[in-house]
Amino acid sequence: MFKKVLIANRGEIACRIIRTLRKMGVGSVAVYSDPDATAAHVLQADEAVRVGPASAAESYLNVEAILDAARRTGAQAIHPGYGFLSENASFARLCAESGIEFIGPTPEQLVDFGLKHKARELAERWSVPLVPGSGLLDEARAAKKAAAEIGYPVMLKSTAGGGGIGMCICRNDEELAEGFERIGRLSRNNFKDSGLFLEKYIERARHVEVQIFGDGKGGVAILGERDCSVQRRNQKVIEETPAPNLPEATRRALHEAARRLAEGVAYRSAGTVEFIYDSGADRFYFLEVNTRLQVEHGVTESVFGIDLVEWMVKLAAGESPFRPGESFRPEGAAMEFRIYAEDPGRNFQPSSGLVTRAAFPAGVRCDTWISTGTEVSAFYDPLLAKIIVKGGDRAEVIRKAEAALHATEIAGFETNLLLLRDVLGMAPFREGLAGTWLLKEYAYSAPTFEILSPGTQTTVQDYPGRLGYWAVGVPPSGPMDAYSFQLANRIVGNAPEAPGLEMTLSGASLRFNTDALFALTGGDFPATLNGKEIFRNVPLRAAKGDVLKVGTTRCGQRCYFAVAGGIDVPEYLGSRSTFTLGRFGGHGGRALAAGDVLHIGNWQVSEPLSPAAGAVPPIGNSWKIAVLYGPHGAPDYFTDEDIEEFFRAEWEVHYNSSRTGVRLVGPRPKWARPDGGEAGLHPSNLHDNAYAVGTIDFTGDMPVILGKDGPSLGGFVCPATIITADLWKVGQLRSGDKVKFIPVTPAQAAERRKTFEAVLEHPEKADHVVDEPVAAVPTSPILAEFHGGDAMTRIVCRQDGDAYLLLEFGPPVIDLRLRFTAHAWMLQLEEMHLPAILDITPGIRSIQIHFDPAKMTQEELLKLIAALAEKLKTETIRSVPTRTVYLPLSWDDPATRLAIQKYVSTVRPNAPWCCPNNIEFIRRINGLDSVEEVAKIVFDANYIVMGLGDVYLGAPVATPLDPRRRLVTTKYNPARTWTPENAVGIGGAYMCVYGMEGPGGYQFVGRTVQMWNRFNVTPEFEEGKPYLLRFFDQVRFFPVGADELLKIRRDFIAGKYHIRMEKSVFDIQEYERFLQENAASIDAFETKRKRAFEEEKARWIANGQLTFESHAAESAAPAEEAELKSDESGIYSPVAGSLWKLNVSEPGKRVRAGEILAVLESMKTEIPIAAESDCEIVRVFCSAGNEVKNGQCLFAVKSV
Repeated sequence: MFKKVLIANRGEIACRIIRTLRKMGVGSVAVYSDPDATAAHVLQADEAVRVGPASAAESYLNVEAILDAARRTGAQAIHPGYGFLSENASFARLCAESGIEFIGPTPEQLVDFGLKHKARELAERWSVPLVPGSGLLDEARAAKKAAAEIGYPVMLKSTAGGGGIGMCICRNDEELAEGFERIGRLSRNNFKDSGLFLEKYIERARHVEVQIFGDGKGGVAILGERDCSVQRRNQKVIEETPAPNLPEATRRALHEAARRLAEGVAYRSAGTVEFIYDSGADRFYFLEVNTRLQVEHGVTESVFGIDLVEWMVKLAAGESPFRPGESFRPEGAAMEFRIYAEDPGRNFQPSSGLVTRAAFPAGVRCDTWISTGTEVSAFYDPLLAKIIVKGGDRAEVIRKAEAALHATEIAGFETNLLLLRDVLGMAPFREGLAGTWLLKEYAYSAPTFEILSPGTQTTVQDYPGRLGYWAVGVPPSGPMDAYSFQLANRIVGNAPEAPGLEMTLSGASLRFNTDALFALTGGDFPATLNGKEIFRNVPLRAAKGDVLKVGTTRCGQRCYFAVAGGIDVPEYLGSRSTFTLGRFGGHGGRALAAGDVLHIGNWQVSEPLSPAAGAVPPIGNSWKIAVLYGPHGAPDYFTDEDIEEFFRAEWEVHYNSSRTGVRLVGPRPKWARPDGGEAGLHPSNLHDNAYAVGTIDFTGDMPVILGKDGPSLGGFVCPATIITADLWKVGQLRSGDKVKFIPVTPAQAAERRKTFEAVLEHPEKADHVVDEPVAAVPTSPILAEFHGGDAMTRIVCRQDGDAYLLLEFGPPVIDLRLRFTAHAWMLQLEEMHLPAILDITPGIRSIQIHFDPAKMTQEELLKLIAALAEKLKTETIRSVPTRTVYLPLSWDDPATRLAIQKYVSTVRPNAPWCCPNNIEFIRRINGLDSVEEVAKIVFDANYIVMGLGDVYLGAPVATPLDPRRRLVTTKYNPARTWTPENAVGIGGAYMCVYGMEGPGGYQFVGRTVQMWNRFNVTPEFEEGKPYLLRFFDQVRFFPVGADELLKIRRDFIAGKYHIRMEKSVFDIQEYERFLQENAASIDAFETKRKRAFEEEKARWIANGQLTFESHAAESAAPAEEAELKSDESGIYSPVAGSLWKLNVSEPGKRVRAGEILAVLESMKTEIPIAAESDCEIVRVFCSAGNEVKNGQCLFAVKSV
């Protein structure tokens, strides 16, 4: 027996062969193309070798690369599977010449049966009935002549084709001419042979095939027949054995015909003799011989209890799997259902993309290569899985198949799963009378709608979003304007949690593939159904085929679409909301794209309704938003004047805003502190704590309202937090809008929340719009203090909106005792399992409690905290479990250098931390002698993880246990706009690994492996916990090269590369003894570091670099009013933003309607400015790179 076999294939068949090889104790070698580098067959094989890029011709058909892979790995045999090289005689010969066994028929048999005109000659020689047909045809003219003799319709076939790829039905000369060119091309590309011939096409035929296995010496096993009549585009969809309603005499005749042919040629290995069966005349005709393992071999294996792959391997190794003359009897019946990545609603157009959910039934055989998280490439065959069902008889198989297909789920793109379920219900199929005509007479219908145009950014969201993961950096996502979203669901009668669409700035266009009830709410977005204007905030009906078009906003930022039943997309961590930055949720973790097909769900629970006018709040350009003062305020962070100015100011919404946060332009604070101490150079810096959604976060001098996709943890102060009832307004803030923050009391916040909840409960009864908030005098954000006598035991309760509370422990310093205190509180609260508490998120010296104000008031929570403060005063934690996690680090990685280059080019030239690079800056500000010393400190340090999610998705905020390894830096000001995923940086006294791409401010030292694994469960990433690290883990870095890291990253996420982890216990008392024993050297190091820090700060002050005035952070200056002449009209900016691209910069150019004249960047999206009609540009009032105001005239035009 072989010791090692190479599989020259991919997908489910490669996985299937590997499974048998493992059972036989034979080593397996996979080959792969670039898109398949981490595909299932690569991960399952004992070894894997790259054979080329995506193109099949350069990879899976690359004979030299495959043979070289076999030689290099010591493979003694090659199993070709089906397709690709499985029927390539030249490849089989080359294998033999290389001393490698080809697991399949002989090269001569591959030639004789692969060239189908020769196969017909052999069939005729061995008295197998033939369909009328032609010989090889060298040109279309000859094909037309042969078709005239045979009579239309005819089947045009590639002599080397297979699997339905190299054939088509032709009903006239025109179709034949087109097919001759197309099938010839496909044959050349897929099989390296373009010979074509014709056969008579039997319209109402069945496709029946006989499974054969020959020993190469004239001995042949007949392993029953299969009916493969259910086909689309001449490719099989459902196969079954035994063939139903086949007279026994005909069945025996089929078997004997196949036997004569196979014995006559001394056939070797597995093969299939295919026949066309005319059930009306009870006659069968030879079709072809497939000289390979068939896709549908599993149904035969099921009823005969054999393993055909094992038979093939044994025979190739010289062991015959059966005795000459041995007969085999089937038991029961079996069916196979092929699941393809294709859309039956669009003429079986291929699908591809991310599998967001894959679930297969238990108790039945499923041959597949996909799982949740698989990326399905568009380069290869669309077969995803085969569901193989066995039963005592056909009726039992059908019953089991119905349950199996119902339990099967594949989401992320369209498949034929609904079609398979439909076929099971068709009378011809259930009665065993289906022919190849079945699906040609089938009208596919699915409860879906198709995205024709996605708009600026359209995403799937649900309410309340993704809760319970704030502590590991997963934001809730969900609708930015939750009120409008919930109202849309109420209008169509959906449950509150039903997913819908959020459209930003400009809406989507979509086509309904079924009758549907829908509603639009939110901003003033014009919309039409089949070209006729429709209203918002009312239930609307669409018929199958209707097209809905939602235009560009006239007022407000977001529009919401709800369809009765909701949108059926898979859950991710308990929610279907899209988090585009994390690349998860519907639809595949991204904004919708043209061609996406969304399924309608089953969330409708009540009758539709029309809300009263009072249920629809006004959306304008000037906003009053109710907030609660805190968590941070005067006098510890801000001055009293800062707070007064904050509430007095009218803030302007900056164009550089998004779902992560809405930036505001207004007065700068004077600040109560000169800097942030150990937390950073700027007075806005503090030791990381959790943020509330809707908090106003000062990132330096510029405030940002943190949105539904905002960060959970960070190191900036927040003077106010928007109350729950007014949070919807953030979703409608548009660039250029004006905002005033209205301080209210907790009682006012509760009353407003109850009022909005009552409106949503009965929107049809709302008799008046909810009043604007009334200002109250803000008092201290500190609600309570405990144990104030000792600085280390002091607890401060800070108000953080009406749904959060921030507890701070001890003084603002890095002290692990404070982190242990926070941990003790977190564990205690978690053990209480209080339904009102939604999230508990620790910071460096704090915890944030996210609670449901409808279930627990702020006052009740404070009473609970007071009781716990007494309880936990004596119940302290002295030790915690820890793991030392060894991570590869590419020092000064090219990706981080690119980020620095982008920053100095587009954000802040000559930034002191970028001259010449971040590592040199770290050396300078810490008083070190060389950059090599920086590297030594980083690689020697044990970083203890204090928090997770500092920049999303399990990203650690960690500090060295040894203070002598504690490098301190300031953060970028302003922040970077782009940071590579898993960059490693130092900010303040903390190390962070960025969980994903995005903005950032830590000083780079390099890049490491992923902190988050979206879908794959590996030894490092547990089921239900897609984050790598845990609180109090200790991170140690070891150096690797940049290229090596890229390979490690690819393999790590797939489970092919594993990191070292060592479990132990961290004891705080032992740690304190270490600090005492090394106090002198620690003090010396810190003194030197502080001196260097102050020297760097002094240089910045002297050079005017301590602060940075970014033009991009300021409001655009009012544009000079364009005065249009009587014969001119204007083209205006629909939003405030930056004009980054100007396609027409000079007057005199004539343009067509719809032509793009300029592109704005606003709210982190691109807004094209198009000509509304054919016109001439007569004057240009803007230039590239300038900021523009909402409504500013950009061009003067004249009609032409």
